[in-house]
Order: sequence, then structure tokens, then C-alpha cells
Amino acid sequence: METGKESIRLRIYISSTDKFRHSLLSETLVFAARRYGLSGATVIRGSMGFGSSSIVHSSKFWEITEKLPVVIEMIDEASKIEHFMKGIRPWFDKIPTGCLITTEKIEIVLFKQGIKKKFFTL
Repeated sequence: METGKESIRLRIYISSTDKFRHSLLSETLVFAARRYGLSGATVIRGSMGFGSSSIVHSSKFWEITEKLPVVIEMIDEASKIEHFMKGIRPWFDKIPTGCLITTEKIEIVLFKQGIKKKFFTL
């Protein structure tokens, strides 16, 4: 990812309990983004929200497994995001729950990669 290139932010709004096959949908999307070579993905868990069902979900004291809103956000070059979307779009036709997917053009002001840690093998 470089500054100055046309970039897109992809946001996928789902629930913390949504599944794809037998895995959490949020985890499946992050691993898929990595396989597609996207520069990164972030899962943001909300503390309160509602969707098209109009049912308000909120986190309560000691209720860690409560159904909560989740946003998965990815930013990359437009061509990479579009390629990724073509690959995952059919998944959303197979899940029974509601979701929302948005994209928006953005300007990358600064992109600095960190130093990768070296792992030792025995």
C-alpha cells in the first residue's frame, strides 16, 4: 500500500455471534484478508448497537458471550479490495443473519510498516 494511490476502506458490519461454516465470521474474514494479501484487517467489537432487526444489544457486566455488534475494517488499494470482495461476496448469501458492507474512497496520508520480528527455528 502506498500513499497517493487510490485506496478504499472496506467495512463489514456483523454480529459477534455470526458464523460461517463452523467458525466465527469475523475470524474467517480476517484470515481470508490475509490470504488475499491485503495490508491489514481490524476487528472492532462494539459495546452497544442495533441493526435491521431493531433489537438493541449491549454488553452487560460479566456477560462476555453476549451478542454484540462487530465491525471488520480493511484498507488497501482499490484493486485489492475489489478482488477480495468478489471472493467473499457469495459467503454473505449463505449466512442467515443480517449484515452491512460499505466502501469509501480514502486518502492515505501516512503508511509506515513496522519492523518484522525475526523468529528463530530450532
